[in-house]
Amino acid sequence: MTASNQEVSLGMPQLPAPAYPADVLARLEADAKEVIARYPGSRSALLPLLHLVQSEEGFVSRTGMAFCADQLGLTTAEVTAVATFYTMYRRRAGGDYQVGVCTNTLCAVMGGDAIFDRLKEHLGVGNDEAGMTTADGKVTLEHIECNAACDFAPVVMVNWEFFDNQTPESATRLVDDLIAGRTVEPTRGAPLCSYKDTARILAGFPDRRPGAVEASGGAGAASLVGLKLAKGETAPQTRVVGPRGEAPGDQPQKGAEHLSSHDAPQQTSASDPEHPAGPAAEEGE
Repeated sequence: MTASNQEVSLGMPQLPAPAYPADVLARLEADAKEVIARYPGSRSALLPLLHLVQSEEGFVSRTGMAFCADQLGLTTAEVTAVATFYTMYRRRAGGDYQVGVCTNTLCAVMGGDAIFDRLKEHLGVGNDEAGMTTADGKVTLEHIECNAACDFAPVVMVNWEFFDNQTPESATRLVDDLIAGRTVEPTRGAPLCSYKDTARILAGFPDRRPGAVEASGGAGAASLVGLKLAKGETAPQTRVVGPRGEAPGDQPQKGAEHLSSHDAPQQTSASDPEHPAGPAAEEGE
């Protein structure tokens, strides 16, 4: 008896998880062997193995969890506990593109809540796990926690690639382009790929997208402005990334400005129209 079949069920017993087809199973076993070999203890490979099975079906199914359990000598209960804890693992089928709107503090006050509400209405989806995917299976909408991109708030992510300085209008155009099959380029980082391809990359397999290696690395220039000033360095002149929802500005800004489109005081109450906050007053006014 394998470890995955050793649990004692409480209540109604579950039927065994369906098996992968033989050719799929052989391919996944070869990939899993490569992943497990990277770790001194096999159970440390659970997170990448969950990404691996997610790359096969687009979500972590009972079959996928049973596969991980068998490969690592774990119980399915142990695998399920991990798969249900981390939000990057889907528990049911979703769209080709997972559109995540950051609604954490800074993105929310900069308009993230308004973006999320607009996209729910525009896509005709609800705010629960079962109803967040469009009828055509193209887009799954979700709200996400901070992705450490506060310089560029509000941020939308598609399959974990950044789309910075968004507005309800620009985010609506973005999802329309995804549904129509038009080419969409992230603000920064590697080119966009499918959700399944993203899951395979997260499992630790080579990222073969053009420019992917060059796109990875440290913090962006906007994040480093404060560090440069703290060290007594002069922050370089840069261009605005954004004006949000529009083409990038052509004129360099004066002084040590940020790369984000909201480096100057402006209205930031899109997510709370009943409590508008005008532009910050200059000191001494």
